[in-house]
Amino acid sequence: MMTQQTVHSRPRIMGILNVTPDSFSDGGRFTTDEAMEQQVRQMLAAGADIIDVGGESTRPFAEPVSEPEELDRVIPAIEAIRRISDIPVSVDTTKAGVARAALAAGATMVNDISALRNDPAMVEVVREYDGPVIIMHMQGTPGDMQVNPRYDDVVAEIRAFLGQRIEWLAANGIARERVIIDPGIGFGKTLEHNLAILRNIPAFRELGCPVLIGHSRKSFLEKLLGLEVDERDCATAQISAHCAGQGADILRVHDVAATRNALRLSSVLRDPC
Repeated sequence: MMTQQTVHSRPRIMGILNVTPDSFSDGGRFTTDEAMEQQVRQMLAAGADIIDVGGESTRPFAEPVSEPEELDRVIPAIEAIRRISDIPVSVDTTKAGVARAALAAGATMVNDISALRNDPAMVEVVREYDGPVIIMHMQGTPGDMQVNPRYDDVVAEIRAFLGQRIEWLAANGIARERVIIDPGIGFGKTLEHNLAILRNIPAFRELGCPVLIGHSRKSFLEKLLGLEVDERDCATAQISAHCAGQGADILRVHDVAATRNALRLSSVLRDPC
């Protein structure tokens, strides 16, 4: 389990496995057993520390999917990973039924972009399974989050929200030591909001929980650099190195190898010994 007491020399790399037909970056690429297994093996070979499995796209303006459909996507993926490796597996879902089934199938943590607000039963599932839970900040929902997001002080407001959710979880039997926080790059944020988050990662670390940053291939890179989705891995890796220097604990990325190389180079340049 990763807690705030976990000591490691670099951020852990969370490889993304989207088993959806409509994900913004790689939708439909890993929906067959063969493609799924190949991608898992590739991420393992590249040095992934965690694999995050998602069966429902949360891109801006995405439509929700039913629980049975989401289960049909994520459970085979988790079972496939477990046939290959004992690597920690996160299930990216806001549905308690999906989380429960995924944990029973071999997932080891829950990644809930709603911070356990979407499904009242989720807190019960997380409390029952003694593993980490990732809570994320999102202004609005995937269907409307990018419609004119506004903040008076984006860093302070996200920090306050995450602090409140940590306390709420503790009051509901989920210890702070189990909680990982994600400020939610791209989830109800403008380019300027995203940059403010990336410049102020230490402010989130002050909450006493590991910090996850999910910046991979996101649309702010198009706004900032004019890059199409399939051109964003280099920029993503550069941001990963920046986040490592800022003290991020987990980096959620599509290209594990590029991120690993960026972190190695950044580490050598900071401390050649």
